[in-house]
Amino acid sequence: MRIYPEKLRGDLQKRLLPVYLVSGDETLLVQECADSIRVAARERGCSERIVMDAGRDFDWQELLQHASNLSLFSQQQLLELRLPDAKPGSEGSKAICRYLDNPSPDNTLLIVAGKLDRTAANSKWFRAIDSAGATLSLWPVNPGELPRWLQQRAAAAGLTLTSEAAALLAERTEGNLLAAAQEIEKLALLGENPHIDVDSVTDNVLSSARFGVFSMVDTALAGDARSTLRMLQGLRAEGVELAVVMWVIARELRLLQALVEDCAQGMRPQQALQQHRVWKSRLAAVGAALERHDRRSMPRILQLALQADAAAKGYGPGDAWQHLETLLLAIARRSALHPVR
Repeated sequence: MRIYPEKLRGDLQKRLLPVYLVSGDETLLVQECADSIRVAARERGCSERIVMDAGRDFDWQELLQHASNLSLFSQQQLLELRLPDAKPGSEGSKAICRYLDNPSPDNTLLIVAGKLDRTAANSKWFRAIDSAGATLSLWPVNPGELPRWLQQRAAAAGLTLTSEAAALLAERTEGNLLAAAQEIEKLALLGENPHIDVDSVTDNVLSSARFGVFSMVDTALAGDARSTLRMLQGLRAEGVELAVVMWVIARELRLLQALVEDCAQGMRPQQALQQHRVWKSRLAAVGAALERHDRRSMPRILQLALQADAAAKGYGPGDAWQHLETLLLAIARRSALHPVR
C-alpha cells in the first residue's frame, strides 16, 4: 500500500503496520518520515530498536534471526534495515520475502532505502512490502514548488509566510530543504511575530554571513560598485571564509555566462532569464548585469575569477581579497569593450 508523506502521521495515529519502506534521495524528507514511524512504534510498545546496515557484506540471516528471537528486555521490537542503494540483491530479496511470509506481531520492520529505480519498484521484494505494509517514495521538491513547501512548513510551525518571503527564502537556500527547514525553525524560535514578510526574512535570516555574500554579489550584478566594495570589506572584517565567497561568485558567473551565450545566439534576455529560472526578486540585478556584459567582456571577468580563485587556494600570486575587489568591480561596471546601448 502506498502512503503519501503528508498523510503518514494521520495513518500512524490509526495503526502501525508490520513493515514500512521509506525510500528517496531527499535526506530531510526521508529522515522525517522515518522518525515519525520510529515515534509511533515506540508509543505502541516497541521499546527496543535494532539497526542493521545492509552493506555489501551484510548477512541477511541476521534479519531472520532478529525476527525469530524474542527480546530479553521487551516484548516488541523495531527492526530498522538500512539499504542505501535500494538493491538488496537476490539473497536480500529472498530474506525480505521470507520475513514477510509470516511477520512477527511483536515486531515492526522499517526499511530506509535510497531512491528506487524502475527495476526495484517492480521487484518481488518491493511487491511483498507493498502487500504486507506501506511504501513511501520521497521525491525532491521542485524549485517551482519550494515556496509553497516553505509556506506549509511555516504554517506547521505556527507562522504565516508571505509568498514574497517564501520566494526569497527559497532562492537563498538554493533548494536545500535542510537549510530551508533550519531557517524556518530559526524564525519560529525568534517568536517575535508569527507573520513573516520579506523584511523579517532579510533581518532575521539573510543577515548571516553566508547570505551576506549573496547580497554582495547581487549588488555587484546590479551595478553598484561602491556598495559592493563596502560589503566585501565588511565580510572580510567578519572573518567570512574566502572559499564561501568564491563559491557564491563562481555560481553566479556560471549563470551569467550561460545567459550571455543564450543572448548571443539570438534569445531575448527576458526569455533567457525565464529559461534559467532566475527568481523574480533577482530579475533586476541579473538583468542589469546582462545589459552590461556580453561575449566581449565575459572572458576578462572569468580570467579575473580564475586569478582570485588561485590566490585564495594559495597557488596563485597576490592577495585574494584584492583580486576579489578587482573581479567585483569588473562585474559591477560596464566594460570599455561594451558600449552603452
